[in-house]
Amino acid sequence: RAMAQPELGLRFQRRFLAARQLRSFPWPELEENLRTAPDSSLLVDILHKTILHPLCVRYPPSTKYRRCFLTELIKKHESTAAEPLDELYDTLADILNEEESIHCYKNYLLPTGECVTLSESVAVISGGTTGLVTWDAALHLAEWALENSAVFSSRTVLELGSGVGFTGIAICKTCNPKRYIFSDCHRGVLRQLTENIRLNGFVLEPQTTHHTQTEARGLEAEATNDQKPKLIVAELDWGSVREKQLLDLQPDVIIAADVVYDPEITSALIGMLQKLSALRADRKPPEVYIALTIRNPDTYHLFQAELDKVGIGWQIIPARSNGIFLCDVQPNVTILQLFL
Repeated sequence: RAMAQPELGLRFQRRFLAARQLRSFPWPELEENLRTAPDSSLLVDILHKTILHPLCVRYPPSTKYRRCFLTELIKKHESTAAEPLDELYDTLADILNEEESIHCYKNYLLPTGECVTLSESVAVISGGTTGLVTWDAALHLAEWALENSAVFSSRTVLELGSGVGFTGIAICKTCNPKRYIFSDCHRGVLRQLTENIRLNGFVLEPQTTHHTQTEARGLEAEATNDQKPKLIVAELDWGSVREKQLLDLQPDVIIAADVVYDPEITSALIGMLQKLSALRADRKPPEVYIALTIRNPDTYHLFQAELDKVGIGWQIIPARSNGIFLCDVQPNVTILQLFL
């Protein structure tokens, strides 16, 4: 049965704005609709919900991604032997004249109607780091957070390895934390993270730690006392972080996504969690939730064994996708709750 046109257009929209892989789009449904009713209005609707959507025009995904998507859309149209649709070809011509950029945008629609807009690298690895793109575990963790907003409401949240900021920005827009601390250790990632926080309408508290003094003064001038939540960006190197810096954090909740991928950093991560717990001697330890993509089972089991060795309890929380951000077949992702 052919899918209703508005529903099909919205499915294309959500996948396109988030720049998911082209194979995740409902191409078979589109072909069926075009066969049963070869009407150009459906393609015009999809065009305006994707490439010509106001968000995409202002914050465009990569040139290559838009070019490939539009080429595929034109193929589907041409297969119907319908009259050429000038708007499709004109839009493609405009994209072909664009210069490729090393950066692009992704736009994630939230259930509230708001959007998380991110500037990311077009390459998985750039500047010597993988932290300039959003990984699937971050999407899983954000979906879980939206379903469990009470965990974050009116609390101080510390995110380890924030990357370009998707999970934290989504939580700040939907879960009402009192204070949210983004953190990472790579200077290039921290710069991109700060840009993305501002891009989404937030300002940072003046105690943000990773900027130069000149930059910090600029932040202090623009920060507001009434913004909720209070947002901080901290430079945290798990292996060399100072106790004074950790004392200033005092999180109620700690989260992280896709930080357990290298056995060499496992002990540093666990040591960091132990320090954070020990510094709250007069209060209960923070709740900890870590989302992992299990690429190498040995690394995953090593992390669990190291937790057991130091007496940190853990349990698995099923990472079910409710389809807010994740639209295609997902890798093996799970969420661990740790008990410090």
